[in-house]
This record gives sequence, C-alpha cells and structure tokens, in this order.
Amino acid sequence: MNNLLDNVPHKADKELFTTLLKRQGVRIERIVSTGQTTPNDAPYKQDYDEWVLLVTGSADLWIDGEGEFNLLPGDYVLIPAHHAHRVTWTAKNEATVWLAIHFDTLL
Repeated sequence: MNNLLDNVPHKADKELFTTLLKRQGVRIERIVSTGQTTPNDAPYKQDYDEWVLLVTGSADLWIDGEGEFNLLPGDYVLIPAHHAHRVTWTAKNEATVWLAIHFDTLL
C-alpha cells in the first residue's frame, strides 16, 4: 500500500516531482512545493492537458487567459494543453502537495 503523503519534505531547495503511475496516454505525479514558484519568464506550456488537485498547503496558480487562482486543499483545476501557466506563490512554512494528472494520447 502506498500513501501520497509519505515522505513529504517540509523544506527543499526545489520542487520535487515523483511519477506515481505512467501508462499510455496518462501520467500521474505528486509535486511537492515548499515556497517555490515558476519564474515569470519561464511559464510551463505543455502539449497535453493537466488536471491538478491541491492536497495540502496553499498556492497561487496563474493560467493564461483565465487569470490567477488561490488554491486551498481540495481545490482542483484543468490546465488545457498549450496554455501558459505558472505557480506564482506557495506556502513557505508548510509542504504544498499537488496531485497532477497529465493526459493525452501522446504520452
């Protein structure tokens, strides 16, 4: 049995990405942030859709054309393929754990 919240660091120099499952067309990963953000000049822009659930902590997420959202535990959002997006803030005093599902036939 595995647990999404096992071995979650409370401080790290960079975001930690862990692939939990990968199959044709889908990849599920855990992302742990401890105060990290995406640089303004380097937003993510992916060739696949990404559904993200904030499990613990808090964060602000900006998506081009949709604006900025404050996310709390339980909040989720779909980031469409080819939409620039970035994390503009994550809590520094606690781990922010994300569950991300990337899906497309190209994976």
